[in-house]
Amino acid sequence: MRKAVSLFVVVFIVCSNIAIGQSIHFSQYYNAPMLLNAANTGLLPGDDYQLGANYRTQWSSVPVPYNTFSAFGDCKIGGNHDNVNHNNWLGLGLVFFDDKAGDGNLSLLQVQGDVAYHLQLSEFTMISLGLSGATVQRSVNYDNLTFDQQWDGVMFNTHLANGEKVGIIKTSYYTIGAGGNISFFPNENLYVKLGGGATNINTPNESFYKSTNVVGLRPTGNLDIVFKTGPALLINPSVYYTAQTGGSELVAGAQFRIKLSGANTTPTELILGAYDRLADAIIGVVGVKLGGVQFTASYDMTTSALAPYNSAYGALEFSIIYQSPYGRNKDKISKQFSCPRFF
Repeated sequence: MRKAVSLFVVVFIVCSNIAIGQSIHFSQYYNAPMLLNAANTGLLPGDDYQLGANYRTQWSSVPVPYNTFSAFGDCKIGGNHDNVNHNNWLGLGLVFFDDKAGDGNLSLLQVQGDVAYHLQLSEFTMISLGLSGATVQRSVNYDNLTFDQQWDGVMFNTHLANGEKVGIIKTSYYTIGAGGNISFFPNENLYVKLGGGATNINTPNESFYKSTNVVGLRPTGNLDIVFKTGPALLINPSVYYTAQTGGSELVAGAQFRIKLSGANTTPTELILGAYDRLADAIIGVVGVKLGGVQFTASYDMTTSALAPYNSAYGALEFSIIYQSPYGRNKDKISKQFSCPRFF
C-alpha cells in the first residue's frame, strides 16, 4: 500500500504506538460477558436470560474518535432442577458488534454466536466451557482519505486521482473463539470465578489489498470475586488481562454495590467503582440497578503519554442490561441452585 498522509492515518499510527492495548474494547468488560469469554454465555444462576447493549465513544478531543456499539442476548436451556447439588445447563447467545473510526470511516462489523455448557461438579464448584464463531466485515471509504499523489504543491486536492482504490472497500473473514471458567461458591456470601479464553484461534487473514495480514491470536484472562460484607453491601473486585500481536491490556479495580430498598419494594442497588488500566487510564464507574434492569456509566481519564494530545479525555461508556427468569418465581429458582444470589 502506498503511504497515505491523511490525518486519519497519522493519528491512527500515533495512537497505536502511544496507547498499545486501547483499541477495540470496552472498559466495562464485566458488562460485555460474551466478548470477554465464550464460557460466560448463559452463566445466569439466578435468571434464565439477559439482554444488553454497550456504547463507547473514545478520544472525542482527537479529530478521529472511535465509536463502538454492541448488543447481545443470551439464555440458558435445561437444568436439573430436581437435584440441588448438580444443576447443569446449556447457554446460547448472540452478539452484534460495530466499531467506526477516523476520516475514512474505518469500520468493523461483527456478528457472533456462542454456545456454552455449565456443569456443577459439587455443591460448591461449577465448570463452564464455551465456543464462539463470528463473521467479521471490515470496510473503509477511500474517498474520504487523502494521499501523497493528491498534493498539488499547495494543498491536498481531493479532485486529483489518489493512485489508490476509490469508494468503499470491504473485506471479510471468519473467526473462532473458545473459553472456560471455574466458579467456587463455598457459602452464601462469597463467589469466585476464574476464566480464560482466546479469540482468533484460526488466525484469519484480513486485508484490503489481498495480501497477507494475519489477525493475531488474542488470549484473555479474568478473575472475578463477589463477597457480601453485610445486609446492604457487596464488594466486587476483578482483574482482566488480554494481549494481541505485541500489545496488552491489564485492568484491575472494584465495584461497591449498595442496597437501597427494602424487601417489599422494587430491589434497588447503587453501583460505585474505580479501575486502573495499567499505564493508560483511570476509570470511574457509577450505576443503578432497578429490579432486573441495570444501567452503568463509566469514564476513562487518560494517564498515558497520549494525555497531552487529548487533554486527558479518554472515553465515555454506557451499558444497559436486563436479566429475568422465564416466568417462574425467582425465589423458587434461587433455592434450586447453591450459587449465592446475594441481594
